[in-house]
Amino acid sequence: MATAEQIKSLIRSHLEEDGERFYTVALQLAAHEARQGHSSLAHEIKSLVDKSRQTRKQALVRFPNELEGLILTEEPKERLAVLVLEEGQRERIERILSEYRQRETLKNHGLDHRRKVLLSGPPGTGKTLTARILASELMLPLRTIQVDRLVTKFMGETSAKLRQIFDVIESSKGVFLFDEFDAIGGDRGRDNDVGEMRRVLNAFLQFIDADRSENVIVAATNNPNLLDRALFRRFDDILRYGLPDKAERLKLLKNLLASFKTPRFPFAKAATAAEGLSQAEIASAARDAIKNAILAGKETVESESLLNSLHEKQHAYLK
Repeated sequence: MATAEQIKSLIRSHLEEDGERFYTVALQLAAHEARQGHSSLAHEIKSLVDKSRQTRKQALVRFPNELEGLILTEEPKERLAVLVLEEGQRERIERILSEYRQRETLKNHGLDHRRKVLLSGPPGTGKTLTARILASELMLPLRTIQVDRLVTKFMGETSAKLRQIFDVIESSKGVFLFDEFDAIGGDRGRDNDVGEMRRVLNAFLQFIDADRSENVIVAATNNPNLLDRALFRRFDDILRYGLPDKAERLKLLKNLLASFKTPRFPFAKAATAAEGLSQAEIASAARDAIKNAILAGKETVESESLLNSLHEKQHAYLK
């Protein structure tokens, strides 16, 4: 069995996100088990390491020059705990994660894991954050497709570029986020639609139907009413986001200020003051209050500072 030092070293390297040291210790464990005559376990450990290394290598894949600037790759660190949503929404996100992690089991029963997800709702309500959390929790890179740039820069070539993007989805690992999705997913029946965009939408429908990769594909839109109805049945899950209610605002503020001392802090008052603001706007106001505390050399965030920041966000919409 593994020594105590090896176990501690594995845990430390994982917590410090030192991938190479983690692999080294894991291979040392495999060698140790082989010497003990546990060849099957040793082989299994080595196979896991090789598979993980291959996944990381695929994450660094280079895209065709023609797609430069259209696909942005990053490795998010946000975890599910930071996402403040109603319980039903959280359970649906957990289900996506669970099915991906057990996709081989589902495949053995002739079933696919849910991996095509449509997120809709006002700006700042958690759509992009959800995509980042899916990538982080699944230890996959997040690859964001700049849909608005795809349409405006390559008018007349958009369908061809979409084909190249789906080729990338087929050949590399990741969570693929189509941001500002309504730029290509607009209703084909609108009077002001043009033939080019109808062709683009038809091409997208064909490509997403034909896609057989294991990757998670996420489409995010602020305007679900603009989307063509044919799109909705292409997605395994449709999650609708809204502005946070008071309980969610309260939880969000407590999470944001958790690293600061907040004795007798009037969280309920702050949650009321944040009514009508999105999660992103509340987070921005909290960061402003935190910066004020840091620059003033204080260990606590003053309620007046946070309330003023929230008021500024509210005032931005007043005419």
